[in-house]
Amino acid sequence: MTTNAPEPDAATGPEGAPPGALARPAVWGWISFDIAAQPFFTVVLTFVFGPYFVSELAPDIATGQAAWGATATLAGILVAILSPLTGALSDRAGARKRWIAALAVLKVAALCLLWRAAPGSSLFVAGALIVAAQIAAELSIVLNDAMLPRLVRAGEIGRVSNVAWGLGYLGGLAALVIALVFLAASPGTGRTIAGLPPLFGLDLAAGEGARATAPLAALWYLAFLLPMLWLVPDGRDRAKRTALRPRLRAGLGDLKRTLAALGQRRPLLRFLLARMLYQDGVNALLVLGGAFAAGLFGWSIVESGLFGILLNVAAVFGCLVASRLDARLGSRAVILACLAALTLATLGLVSTRPGSALFGLLDFAPGAGAPAGLFATPAERAYLLFGLLVGLAFGPVQASSRALFATMIPAEESGRWFGLYAFTGRATAFLGTLGVSLVTAFLAGRTDPETAARAGMAVLVLFFAAGAALLVTVPDERRRGG
Repeated sequence: MTTNAPEPDAATGPEGAPPGALARPAVWGWISFDIAAQPFFTVVLTFVFGPYFVSELAPDIATGQAAWGATATLAGILVAILSPLTGALSDRAGARKRWIAALAVLKVAALCLLWRAAPGSSLFVAGALIVAAQIAAELSIVLNDAMLPRLVRAGEIGRVSNVAWGLGYLGGLAALVIALVFLAASPGTGRTIAGLPPLFGLDLAAGEGARATAPLAALWYLAFLLPMLWLVPDGRDRAKRTALRPRLRAGLGDLKRTLAALGQRRPLLRFLLARMLYQDGVNALLVLGGAFAAGLFGWSIVESGLFGILLNVAAVFGCLVASRLDARLGSRAVILACLAALTLATLGLVSTRPGSALFGLLDFAPGAGAPAGLFATPAERAYLLFGLLVGLAFGPVQASSRALFATMIPAEESGRWFGLYAFTGRATAFLGTLGVSLVTAFLAGRTDPETAARAGMAVLVLFFAAGAALLVTVPDERRRGG
C-alpha cells in the first residue's frame, strides 16, 4: 500500500533517519489498538456471544438467526452512514485520540450491560447493545487507521499494518482461550476444557459463561487501548483544529471529487463493486457461521469457542501461504481461488445435517448410543472441515484485495482513494446478513426452522459467485519497477 510520507516530527524525526518503525514505542502503541479491538469481533460477535444469542437467548434457531442477522444489518447500515463523516472530520481536524476515548466509553458500557442478557430477556435490548458496541468499535478503527500515515514511513506501512493484523488475530485467540479455560464450561460436566470449574461460580443454566465474555472483551479493550492513548502522538492534529462545519464541508467535497473521478476509471469501479459483493458474503459468513452451527448441533460455548480458535489459526496459516502465491500468481488469482474455496465451504456447511453431509451423499449411520465429547459426531467433524476451509480463505481474500487495489491507483493520490476503499467496504456491509435474515424469516413459517436457517445461509453463495464474475473483468495490474 502506498501513501503520503509522514510528517517529520511524527515518523522521521528531526534528522529524517529514525530507527525501523517496529523499534519505536509509538508504533507499538498504535499496534496495541488492533490487539485491543479484535476480541470483540472474535469472542463476542462471532464465536461465543453470537451463538449464545441464537441458541439460548432466542426461543428457537430461526427466530435467533433472523434477529441476529437484523442486528448485524442495522449496525452495518449505521456504520456505513457514520464512517465517511467520521473520516472527513478526522482528515480535516483531528484530536483523534479524544474521539477514540469517547467511543471507548460507549463500547465498554454496552459490553458490560450485555451481562444482563439472560435467557428469556429482551432480544431487542441485547441487539441494541450489540449495535452500540459495534458502531463504537468500527468508528474507532477508522480513527486509528487514519493515524498510520503520519506515524510510519510510506515504505514501512505495509509491514506495520500486517504485524498489527497478525497480532490482532493472536489477541482474539488469546481472549478466546481465556474464555474457554476459565469461563465457558460444558453443560454435561460443568467443567471448562481445562477441567476447571468456571470462575466466580458462573451459572451455566443462566448462560453466564457466554454472558461473561462481553465484560471480558470490555476489560481487554481498556487494557490494550491505554498504550495507544499514551504512546501515539496526536499533537499535529490538535494544531489543525477548525470549526466543525467547515471541516465537514471540506471533507465531503473531497469525497465528491473522488467519486466523480471514479466514473472515468472503469476497471477500478468494477473492482470496488466486486469487492463490495464478495466482502458482504465474507462478513456475513463470519458473523453467522458459528451461530448456525450452535443451532444445528446444539454446540455449547466451549465447542463454538474451539471452532473459533481453529478458524483463526487457519486464517494465520492461509495468509502466510497466500503471501507467496500472491507474489507468483498475482492478487486477482489469489482472490478468485479464495472465492472458489469460500463457495465450496459454504455449500458444505449448509449441506451438513446432524446425520449427513454433502446433501445426503455422506450418510452417517447412528451408533449404538449418543457419542460423547467435543465434535463427537461425524457430521460435526465434517462441518469443522468445511469451517477450516473458510478459515484458510477469509484472511487472504481481504489482504490480496487491498494489494490489488494498491496496484490500480496512482501513488500520489493513494490517501483519498484508500479512503474511498474503506467507505465502499462498509457501505453495503449489511447486505449479506440482510439477505440471510430475510430469507430465513420468510421461510420460517413455511418450513421447519432448520431448513429455513440452511436456506438463509445458502444465499451467501450468490454473493461470492457474483463478486467473482465481476472480478474476472478486472485486470491484475502488477507494480512496475519492484
